This record gives sequence, structure tokens and C-alpha cells, in this order.
Amino acid sequence: MANVATAEGAKARPMTGEEKKVIFASSLGTVFEWYDFYLYGSLAVYIGASFFSQYPETTRNIFALLAFAAGFLVRPFGALVFGRLGDLVGRKYTFLVTILIMGLSTFLVGILPGSASIGIAAPIALLVLRMLQGLALGGEYGGAATYVAEHAPHGRRGFFTSWIQTTATLGLFLSLVVIILVQLALGKEAFAAWGWRIPFLLSCILLGVSVWIRLKMNESPAFKKMKEEGKGSKAPLTEAFGQWRNAKIALLALFGAVVGQAVVWYSGQFYALFFLQNILKVEGQSANIMVAISLLIGTGFFVVFGALSDKIGRKPIIMAGLVLAMLTYFPLFKALTWAGNPALAQAQATVRATVTADPADCKFQFNPTGTAKFTTSCDIATAFLTRNSVPYDVVAGPAGTPATVKIGDETVSSYDAIAAGDKAKALGGAFEKQINMALHDSGYPLVRGAAKVPDAKLDAFVAANPELALNAEAIRAGEKATVPADKLVADKLLTADEANGVTEMAVYTIAKGGTFAMVADPQQVNWVVVIAVLTVLVIYVTMVYGPIAALLVELFPTRIRYTGMSLPYHIGNGWFGGLLPATAFAMSAAQGDIYYGLWYPIVFAGITLVIGILFLPETKDRDIHAD
Repeated sequence: MANVATAEGAKARPMTGEEKKVIFASSLGTVFEWYDFYLYGSLAVYIGASFFSQYPETTRNIFALLAFAAGFLVRPFGALVFGRLGDLVGRKYTFLVTILIMGLSTFLVGILPGSASIGIAAPIALLVLRMLQGLALGGEYGGAATYVAEHAPHGRRGFFTSWIQTTATLGLFLSLVVIILVQLALGKEAFAAWGWRIPFLLSCILLGVSVWIRLKMNESPAFKKMKEEGKGSKAPLTEAFGQWRNAKIALLALFGAVVGQAVVWYSGQFYALFFLQNILKVEGQSANIMVAISLLIGTGFFVVFGALSDKIGRKPIIMAGLVLAMLTYFPLFKALTWAGNPALAQAQATVRATVTADPADCKFQFNPTGTAKFTTSCDIATAFLTRNSVPYDVVAGPAGTPATVKIGDETVSSYDAIAAGDKAKALGGAFEKQINMALHDSGYPLVRGAAKVPDAKLDAFVAANPELALNAEAIRAGEKATVPADKLVADKLLTADEANGVTEMAVYTIAKGGTFAMVADPQQVNWVVVIAVLTVLVIYVTMVYGPIAALLVELFPTRIRYTGMSLPYHIGNGWFGGLLPATAFAMSAAQGDIYYGLWYPIVFAGITLVIGILFLPETKDRDIHAD
């Protein structure tokens, strides 16, 4: 392997072939690990339908998201397990193990039978595989960053490790591209039925390439030198976190660097995509393409800022990225709204809802796993308005009275789901319909889909929808489809009791009689402006993330480096970053403002900025081979 240069001249010399091989092998494998990890999040809806098919759609999605969250929650434990292993037996063999676990776990998701075939064993096996993915990722990043940094010439560690920093973005980009291509090739129906498994199966090819390359790599020179001198740690976990002199470095790394980096990273990549799809209602495939383009444009800046950190330091670039994010998040996300859904932006600027409710009924809707149930009349009203991106004010009402929602001249009463009992579903449908009609009349971009109505329910449907001015006899005289009873039950058009004794029934399609959906008109989406804003957000990500691997490596001595840097990295990114969407939603729901959740990344970026400026040392000139 390449010798480690410590002379100043190493800063200017070109990269050797062996050094290029180290960077390529480490980065490629890490790209594939991130690809595997992100696939699950992108395909959670399809996974829920396959592995939790015995449950209603909402419950399926909750379980799918729980399994997704499990991957984030176990990342710090993977950092402990594999960090310890890496400091005891070596960097190379440890992250060879992590990529094998990640690749095989992902491939097995692609061939795992659904719950319709093997029952409860399917979701249990899925959860185990997802946790294995999280454990593997917890060990991968620290190993790759440490391995590359310990091969890097003195004065070029920022540049060398910045290639590792591109891997998370490239992994996300690769997963989005593969999903888009498979969707286009198969069509939406085939993709939903079985095509979603193809991106998981492709990981087998990526795994083979990565393992082949990593088997040809040699151990880190710094680790070999430490072993030869007998200076290795016999208890890396105890030494790293049980001794205050090292534990305080981990705490400083976490709160003085990683927490701020994590919230900026998740805001610029994941929350931006969440905001486009779930808040602005931009069509999913279009949002994926726009994010993918911005990632493609911005990814090179990881290397730019990594190399720049070798000249001016890690700390100034990371702190500058935090400051820019804090100062510009609100105007950037507002610009995203006007470009992504101008009709929604205009409606929000002119129409606000007013929720009048007993303050005791209004809870802070923090729901990181998707399992919490909010059943009070206030929570039902505010959650529905938040999901539909409607700004609102909460006004205190008389104690013990149900909440009301006023939109324009319309006032709609909410309901308490517990008190309503078996009438809750009907009351919920009526409440949502009245709110949606009021929003539509006020200028919100709502589209009402078609309704499928079986003959037995047609008269009741006509009576319940007077605004459509329907005539039951005219509908019966028009076009209809004859549907078998079992399909009526499967499509939830009739209950099993309602279909009892029926072999088939006529079903009518009522235009604009179905559910409402908030949409972004594809013709009005300004792609250029959206991509430009997304690219700026990605560049902020590259500023805080590009130099941080070198910083973390340089903070810890060789004997506990893998363990020491991995834990704060994965706590910061897996927990502080991973909780960002759920926390931002809860904050927005509490304030009735789609932008209020941005205070979460801004506040934590500010905490890191203060701690980092006051206490974080500059590390670019440290000799990482001296300890």
C-alpha cells in the first residue's frame, strides 16, 4: 500500500494509484451500503402492502415505517459492535463483514415471501433484516472513513475523506434512479405488484463487486503500525467512553459538530423531498427526479469543500454551512412552495383556518413511529389541516365543547373519536368532506376523484351528496360494471355482511364524487426554480458534511478511532437527524404553520454553532499517526 507521507510536500504531490484504489474501493462499497439502506424508505408503501397485508392500509404503513425507524435506531449499536471490532482486529476485515451483512440482508428482502404466504413470519423476518441493515451501516461509515484517512497523506485528509462523504448522497441518488427506471420499464401496476423487489435483488450484483474489491485491499498502515508496536487497545469501548478524557471528545464531537451537520443534512436531502411530496403535494416521481437532479449537480461540492478544508481548516467551513442554513431556510422553503405549488402558496397567503377548541384537547402531536393515536376533536382537526398544508390559528374555546374549524364563511364541527364509538368513521368522513369543500371553495388546489358506488348504496350516496345534483334513475340507466361479490368485499365497496347472499352487483362510476386530494398542478410546477432551491440546500449539506469525516478521524487516537468516531456520528445522524421529519410535523401541527418545523434544524444547528465555535478544536494539522 501507499506509504503515509508526513512531509509538507505531500500536500502538492498527485494521488498515487494505490491511494486512488483505496478511495475507490472504500467509497464504492459505502455507496452500495447507502443504496441498500435507502431503498427501504423509498419503497415503504409497497413493503407495507406485501408484508403487512392482513392489516388496513393505514396500519400497514405504520408497521412499514416502524421497521424503517428500527434501522435508524440500531445504528449507534452497530457503531459500538463494529467500532470495537475494528479497533481490535482491523479496519479492512470489519467493514468487509458490514458490507456482507448489508448486502445479504437487502437481497433477502427482495426474495422474502409476503405475509399472504407465510403469515406473521414475514413481518418478523423483515424487521430482523432491517435491524441487520442498521447494524451494518452503523459499522460501515466509521470503518471506511478511518481506513481512507489513515491512508491519506498529511495535508490531504480532507480531500481524501470527502470522497467517502459523497457516498450517502450517491447512494440515495442511485436508489432513486433505479426505482424510477424500473417503474418506467414495468409500469406502475406491475411495479406495485412485484417490480419493487427488483431494486433489492440488484443489490446482489453490487455486493459481489464490493466484496471482490475489498478482498484485494490491505490493512490500514496506521493500524498495522499500532499493532506492531503493541499499542492497541484491549477494551476500546471502555477506553473510548469510560474514561473522561476520551468521553468528553465524543460529546464534543456530537454536540459541537455532528448534531448540526445531521439536521442540515437531513433537511437538505430527506426533509426537502418529504416537503415536496407530503406538504406541497408534488407528484412522487416528479419530486424524485427533481431531487435526483439537484443531488447530481451538488455532489461534487463534497470534494470541493473537503479539499478546501485542507487549506483553511475543517471548522470554518462547517460553521459557515450552519450559519447559511440558519439564515436562509425560511426564505428557501417558502420559495420552494411558490415554485412547487403556486396555487397552494396563493391560497395559504390569503386563507387561514381558525380552530376554536378547549385547550385541554389540543396535544403536541409528536409521533416518530407513526403509532400514536390522536383522538380529541382538536387533534383530529389540526392533524387534518396540517396533512393538507393549511395554515391555521387555534383559539381557546369553552371547556368540554368539541372543536370547530372556520374557513371563510364556513364553520365545521369536529368530533371526539373515543366518544363517537362506532360512529367515528362516518363522522370522520363527513368532517373531512365538509372541510375539503370549504377549502376548495376558498381556492385551495383540491381535486375530487371518481367514486365507485355499488347499486345497493346508490340511493344513500345520492342523498349524502346533494351538491352533485345526481339522479339515481339516470345513473342506473347509464353505464355500469357488473362486479362479483368477492371483489366487492375485497375492494371494500361492500362489507361481508352486506354482500351475504349476493353473487354480483352493478357498480357505477360517479365522476367527481369520490375523495378530495390536494395536488400540485404539473403544468404549474416551476422545475428550474425548484431544482435551483434544492441544489442550494444540497450545497449546504456538502459544506457541513464534506469536511466532517476528516475532523472526526483527527479528534480520536488510533487505538480507539473506529469506536470513538462511529458512535457520535450515528447518534447524531440516526437519532437527531432521523427524528427530524416527525418532529417538524409535530411542531407544524402545534402552530398551524407548514414552515414552523424548520425551527428544529435551525435550533440544533445554532446549538452546534455555539459549542463548535467555543470549544471545537481545529484538527487539520494534527498528525494522526503520532498516537
